[in-house]
Amino acid sequence: MYRVSNFTDNDDVKTLDQKGPFTVIEYQRDLSVTPGSAVTAFYCAQMNVKKRQVICDLNHANITIQAGAMQWMLGNVSATTGIKGVGDLFGKAVWGKVTGESAIKPEYTGSGMLVLEPTYKHLLLMDAADWGGSVVLDDGLFLACDSSLKHKAVMRSNFSSAVAGGEGLFNLSLNGSGVFCIEAECPKEELVEIILENDVLKIDGNYAIAWSAGLEFTVERSGKSLIGSAASGEGLVNVYRGTGKVLMMPTAKMPNI
Repeated sequence: MYRVSNFTDNDDVKTLDQKGPFTVIEYQRDLSVTPGSAVTAFYCAQMNVKKRQVICDLNHANITIQAGAMQWMLGNVSATTGIKGVGDLFGKAVWGKVTGESAIKPEYTGSGMLVLEPTYKHLLLMDAADWGGSVVLDDGLFLACDSSLKHKAVMRSNFSSAVAGGEGLFNLSLNGSGVFCIEAECPKEELVEIILENDVLKIDGNYAIAWSAGLEFTVERSGKSLIGSAASGEGLVNVYRGTGKVLMMPTAKMPNI
């Protein structure tokens, strides 16, 4: 039996979202400041630069997280590697190498709560059911998920263009039923959702953070010819074909003015 005080009930803490076993909280002000950092902390709070955290309820589901993301846990909680034998270890090591994700993602089981490290990034909760049970994530965005979701490396459709585009050849795919959390550079309010029905979406850069696994994903020239691509000034673009959904953050990754 345990009781937690001055955490989510603190008047400086706001609950932003809750789905499945996950709750996202946000600290409205940074109170741990010095005279030298007070001005920066004040303007950060005004411009929505705030610390955020994910709280995981293990009574609801087992949780898999990005390696190193745990801050503290409470209750009868056990951590495992999620590795099932030597063959599984080798497969996950290879998978981690090609996707750029950590090879071993710890799985937490039991009854109690798990709290992840705070971050200034935006924490977005999504349900795999809203993606038809299979979603692909851009590199480095995964933070946590219901352990019932299966992880898989998916390969681009064309090897040469992926290498030329500098986007990498593999991405992480989550498959099954459950909720997952990603770290994004822009808030949910600025995300653009695009539904494709046997159509094509072309994006100049990796602004897409998630897309339906059923979409064909390639990197191609923006024009039909080298001259056409040069004339448009865009060069290579990310192309999504078929029927499905793409979530895009057009306001992030902008150059400094």
